[in-house]
Amino acid sequence: MRVRLTPGASRDGIEAWRCDAAGQIHLAARVRAVPEKGRANTALIALLAKQLAIPKRDIDVIRGATSRLKTIRIAADRAERDRVVVQLEAFADERKPD
Repeated sequence: MRVRLTPGASRDGIEAWRCDAAGQIHLAARVRAVPEKGRANTALIALLAKQLAIPKRDIDVIRGATSRLKTIRIAADRAERDRVVVQLEAFADERKPD
C-alpha cells in the first residue's frame, strides 16, 4: 500500500485515502517525529501497528524510506489480512487531490 507521510506534524494520525494529481491513491498520515535517522518511518510503523492492531514486526517500508511517498508491506495471514483491509477501508471517507 502507498502512504504519503508528513513528518514533524503537531500530532500523529492517519487522515484518509487521497488521490494525487497523477491519479495515484495513497493513505495520508502524519507523525510528530522528524525525518532524521529513520525516526519518521519508525513512528509511521508504530502508528499503523496501533491503528490496525498488528505487531510492528509485520509492517515494513519497502520503498521510499527517504521520501514522503512510501510503499508499505503488511505481512498477515488471510483472516488477519481481511480484518486489516476492513480497517483500512474505514479511512476512505475522502478522495481528493493533495
